[in-house]
Amino acid sequence: MHVNKSAGFTLIELVIGIIVFSIALVMFTSLIVPQAIKSVDPIFQVRAAELGQSMINEIASKSFDENSDRTGGSNFCMTNCTSIAYLGPDGETRESFDDVDDYNGLTVSDDQIKNALDQTTVLAGSNLYQGFSVNVRVVYDANMDGIADTIVGNTKLITVTVTTPNDEDIIFSTFRSNY
Repeated sequence: MHVNKSAGFTLIELVIGIIVFSIALVMFTSLIVPQAIKSVDPIFQVRAAELGQSMINEIASKSFDENSDRTGGSNFCMTNCTSIAYLGPDGETRESFDDVDDYNGLTVSDDQIKNALDQTTVLAGSNLYQGFSVNVRVVYDANMDGIADTIVGNTKLITVTVTTPNDEDIIFSTFRSNY
């Protein structure tokens, strides 16, 4: 006599299979999802580097001080450089900044971040620097130790801090001397 045995899974086997699959899926996603989120970090860092270097170039290309010769002559501000208390814009807007310390205290973000033509940088119809912010600090630092001096000197430290959309601060700095 021949007994017909049906092939298949019991309800208990199905429940155990679902539980094992769920545990495996949770472990898999807990490993993969954080990596996917972190994969955007290098893109933000590259954009921050481009933005920071661009700001450093723009600022360092300006005259050392309001009282310096802007025509390439030999008039340096020796005794009449801007005092520490007055570092910052001298009534100008960013488009008319003419010396390094005019940028002191400049903070821009999102659509306020502009290129040299005073235009927002757009890629595929969206702002390339949406979510980014830039903060500029200019101080006297004659001995180039990275610490602000308490007296007027012949070297200024320019520090540009770019904050990415994921709140990572990337700091760029350079010195500009009175020559």
